[in-house]
This record gives sequence, structure tokens and C-alpha cells, in this order.
Amino acid sequence: MLEILTRTVGTSGVVRKRRSLYLVGQTRIHIDHVDGLGEYLDLEVVLAPGQSDAEGENIAMELLGHFSIDRSQCVAVAYVDLLRAKISVLP
Repeated sequence: MLEILTRTVGTSGVVRKRRSLYLVGQTRIHIDHVDGLGEYLDLEVVLAPGQSDAEGENIAMELLGHFSIDRSQCVAVAYVDLLRAKISVLP
């Protein structure tokens, strides 16, 4: 499958990570160790039918509060983009 995808659409980068998964209510909490970047917390709220995006965001923000994580600490890009940015600033 990997070979077929690579030949069809190419590869934009490789991310090596170790992930621990926890379930809290309707939220999947991923704790990732990303090689070259460090530790990250990823929240994935699985919306119920009819549940709005705003409700999902409220659930995520409440969980971030429990972890004492401020919204300003959130990262809105993929790990591969963070790795590229890190490589581009190396001397």
C-alpha cells in the first residue's frame, strides 16, 4: 500500500513518532513523541451526529484547561511541516 501511494502521489516527508492513545468521553487523546521535535498532545473530538463543530471545540478547550494548556500553545500545522521548518533554520 505504501509503495502504491508513493508512486501515485509522491512523498512529502517522513515523520517518525511513538503514540499513546487514551479515550476520554468522545475524545481521543494522543500523546506523541515525534523524533526531532519532542512531545505533543493531540486531541481528536469525535462529533456525534448533529453535534456542531463549536461543541467539539468547546470539549477540546475544556480538556486543554484540565492539562493547563493555553490556546496560544496550540500548533496548527502538521508534524512534517514543523520538521521542515526546523531543518530550514539549521546552520
